[in-house]
Amino acid sequence: MSPASSSSRSGTTVTWALSATDALAKFRSKELSPVDYLGAVIGRITSEDERINAVTEVLEEAVTSARAAEHFYANATPDDLAEATAHRPLLGLPVIAKEKHAISGRTLTQGLAHEGDTMASADAVIIRRIRKAGGFVHARATSPEFSCATITHSPMWGVTRNPWNPELSPGGSSGGSGAALAAGFAPLATASDIAGSTRLPAAFTGTVGYKAPYGRIPGAPPLSADWYRGDGPMARTVADTALLARVMVGVDPSDHATIDSPGFLDGFDADSAEVLDSLAGKRIAVCLQLGDFPVGEDILGNTRAVASALEAAGAVVEEIALPWTAERIFETAFTHFGNILAPAMRAATRGHEDTLADYTLQFMADAEAVAARHSQYEGLVAEAAIQAELATAMDGFDVLLAPTSAVAGLAADGSYLGGITIDSTGVGRDGRGAASDSAGGVSAGGYDAGGSGTGLDHYWQSHMTMPFNICNRVPIVNVPSGMADCGIPTGVQVIAHPFDDRSAFDVAAAVEQLVPWEGLAPG
Repeated sequence: MSPASSSSRSGTTVTWALSATDALAKFRSKELSPVDYLGAVIGRITSEDERINAVTEVLEEAVTSARAAEHFYANATPDDLAEATAHRPLLGLPVIAKEKHAISGRTLTQGLAHEGDTMASADAVIIRRIRKAGGFVHARATSPEFSCATITHSPMWGVTRNPWNPELSPGGSSGGSGAALAAGFAPLATASDIAGSTRLPAAFTGTVGYKAPYGRIPGAPPLSADWYRGDGPMARTVADTALLARVMVGVDPSDHATIDSPGFLDGFDADSAEVLDSLAGKRIAVCLQLGDFPVGEDILGNTRAVASALEAAGAVVEEIALPWTAERIFETAFTHFGNILAPAMRAATRGHEDTLADYTLQFMADAEAVAARHSQYEGLVAEAAIQAELATAMDGFDVLLAPTSAVAGLAADGSYLGGITIDSTGVGRDGRGAASDSAGGVSAGGYDAGGSGTGLDHYWQSHMTMPFNICNRVPIVNVPSGMADCGIPTGVQVIAHPFDDRSAFDVAAAVEQLVPWEGLAPG
């Protein structure tokens, strides 16, 4: 079954399971009212969220927006529909928003208990653009505190669980968005990514996530100036992800780094035959370990299957190596975090340390410890070397394909303060103690590579996303690659050359067609 049409259970169409593009088609043909669609997804939240805990609140004003869209479609002429397609491409669609994306008059806490009464005075830029495009936020999604972890739990919101396997995490920090999409709470969601916070939840929940090149999508100052970060879309299909991405991109005066994006993804049709036709002669590099990341056999198998499907469809596929180590990537990224993100977190939480999650305290300490060893300039030197190595490796190729995570899953309630050990099912468990230095951070020690029982000093060393925040102008689309032995999905990253977003989306769409995926967790 094609992911773009995964809207049935036992042969019966289920309204809440419709993709965004399918729902829009039904709105325009008057087969479905936006009010009925909204009611179906809210009903799904009501029946299922107690099990996974992905939603912080449902916004009652969404009904008003859905009614306005219903009135439009009921009375629209062909010219009206053409105008809406061009200028209001999300008209009538509900969107799950990550709680960190400000909504005027609503709380803005970032999961921090001491910020429980903080109210947003204005919409985030991407929220404003969703509204302008005719969409509306009907619910908000959980994240870990300060979006600083790749699991999603906090003292404020509790534990968010993966709808494919509730014992495991949907990932983080956009874990609420990923879990909500996989559970059928919305067709579209907002996300953010500073070290994998879009791509990891997408991989763990079997959804699609787009990490834009830095500057493509506006963020909120002052941390919008952090070149690792970026906001973006998640969805269950490549087509829906592209639909929301088109709405988000472009210059905004509030973010000095934003760039103009004329014609972004114009003419892209993820479901067309041309997607597969375009594979003929396309050169695709595959890097299974990105150096020495200890990738699980199930993840390797799924990645190889994707590569084989692309090759069978006409692409030229070649396996390559990169001279990276998980330890080196960690050290480089945490130099950056220690000089930029940790000071911001300290400023936002000073005096409230006793209310913080344990992983938040450890993240700050670890980042500060690494920054004590390396200046920001030394971090830039390390980043430049990694960027040059990626450019060399990708020379002569259109895209690079790599697993999204070396581990197949994380425990839903884990904090991983003592490193990580990978069990026989590929799940990362709280591991052997990391070697701590006097500053409370992780030492520069390595890890024991190789399969079950592998130990890592820091659980961030198990994720294969951070290299592409270091190489921050490359676009990346995570797309599902199959199922892991632990019962949740796996993902592959499609990485293109700087600002060549179309190539990343084209190959991701080809993967989606060649390796069909349901997109919705059972239940």
